[in-house]
Amino acid sequence: MLAPKSNEMVEVTDTTFDGVQVRVFEPKKKLNDELKRSIIYIHGGGWALGSARMRSYDHLCRKMANDMNAVLVSIEYRLVPEAHFPEQINDVYLATRYFLQAEILSQYSVDPERIAVSGDSAGGNLAAAVSQQLVLDRSVTIQLKLQALIYPVLQAFDFNTPSYQQSHATPILYKQVMARFWLEYLNGDPRFVQAMLVNNHTASDQNQLTSIRARLNWTALLPQSFKKNFKPIVQVIGNPQVIRELPALLDPRAAPLIADKEILQLLPRAYILTCEYDVLRDDGIMYAKRLEDAGIEVTLDHYEDGFHGAMIFALPPTNFDVGNKIMNNYINWLDENL
Repeated sequence: MLAPKSNEMVEVTDTTFDGVQVRVFEPKKKLNDELKRSIIYIHGGGWALGSARMRSYDHLCRKMANDMNAVLVSIEYRLVPEAHFPEQINDVYLATRYFLQAEILSQYSVDPERIAVSGDSAGGNLAAAVSQQLVLDRSVTIQLKLQALIYPVLQAFDFNTPSYQQSHATPILYKQVMARFWLEYLNGDPRFVQAMLVNNHTASDQNQLTSIRARLNWTALLPQSFKKNFKPIVQVIGNPQVIRELPALLDPRAAPLIADKEILQLLPRAYILTCEYDVLRDDGIMYAKRLEDAGIEVTLDHYEDGFHGAMIFALPPTNFDVGNKIMNNYINWLDENL
């Protein structure tokens, strides 16, 4: 964890937005008093780990602020076990809505027409959910220009998509660990893990899931190059207790991939980054397809040599080449499109 240390290029401040802790990175470079772009960043960590103050996220946001001459707002939302769904999304939403007020944007010299929300992993989940909530909130008059999602987790309906089957034991995010993250986030019984891993929680005998199942049909949403030779795993008779006790599994605020098409049609342009060696790969690819089908412009940036969390390993002592490549390409895309 790093203190908010400023340097000759970036001013770093810890403050609160509507009671939520944030770290703000403001570039010191001035360009003819022009208004700056801004990115609201939401860190990953399974809703239970990570921090805006972590070295990796501090470095990322500092670099983005300097490279793009943009104001970065990194949100320090509450984590499991202190908080469970929907508190994490509520924290992020409160901070984002506060920042999107004209008087606050003016305070930070931010252009209200050039603001993006972004996040990685669970932060990508929260960024997608916030984007959906904002377009439904009529009290918000300033809307986002872009959403940028880095290997986001977007659904807990199917734990046997091709990427879950292919990378179930691939570091750093194992299939069983992701199921545990979901249960901890939703404050569910840890004994449900095994049922979820084999899709017993969404078996075909649960008729109320029919419409949602159609929205997550990876046989239709994924290109053949990602489906490969994997087969769907759908249980005929399952465990209805999981959904009964955890209805949030079917809440778009927790699982943005299942949102209605009418909501997706209202969303801003999207950038979605996926990695081949990642159980969450197909979540991002399916969301890109659903957004495209809803008429939203999407850039899908896939890395055949990438793995989950690669971007935060772009620092010594790891300093993975693919992590640096992902980080630089992601920043370049934002720089060109925001």
